[in-house]
Amino acid sequence: MTSTDLDPEARDLLATAGPTDLDLARLHERLVAAADDAGVLDVAYRTIDTPVGALLLVATELGLVRVAFAAEDHDAVLASIAARISPRILRAPARLDDAARQLGEYFEGRRHAFDLPLDLSLSTGFRRTVLSQLREIEYGHTASYASIAVAAGSPRAVRAVGSACATNPLPVVVPCHRVVRSDGTIGQYLGGTDAKRALLQLESAA
Repeated sequence: MTSTDLDPEARDLLATAGPTDLDLARLHERLVAAADDAGVLDVAYRTIDTPVGALLLVATELGLVRVAFAAEDHDAVLASIAARISPRILRAPARLDDAARQLGEYFEGRRHAFDLPLDLSLSTGFRRTVLSQLREIEYGHTASYASIAVAAGSPRAVRAVGSACATNPLPVVVPCHRVVRSDGTIGQYLGGTDAKRALLQLESAA
């Protein structure tokens, strides 16, 4: 998209020396709207503050495709998505308003299940099968890696279940934090063990 594609007001903002933050925000909104109208906004993203740190939310037209913890490096996550899905990616918070609202309700203890369209294109094969099983673990409950392997149809694939959890593109929404070791210890987590413990404590307090 070039400056000639913008409406006159947006071009004026670009031409203004020393634009203010408000000007830049208005220009960005117009760029997002123009990209959306032109059908070239393939991927939208925003960040939200939560009790487990800033979460990056990313969505395609099909639905929420990625949730990432700060520990995963948001810039690196966006670069990976640009390479794997589409380079036509913009910060466009409106597309993620519903996801942000539902996550806010979850962290406030007012939501026990998410009702969001999901794009699972970042997971394939057995890993996607594991994700479908994770979504069956109810709020406030846990399951072992071994039990998920059984439910996924591969009882001996316990390590593969662990790998699927470690690469879950939609943590919190697809609750890999509810998967623990057979001895009851919480195990590893892509957002860090402190984040996993916090999520489990949040759900146990409800």
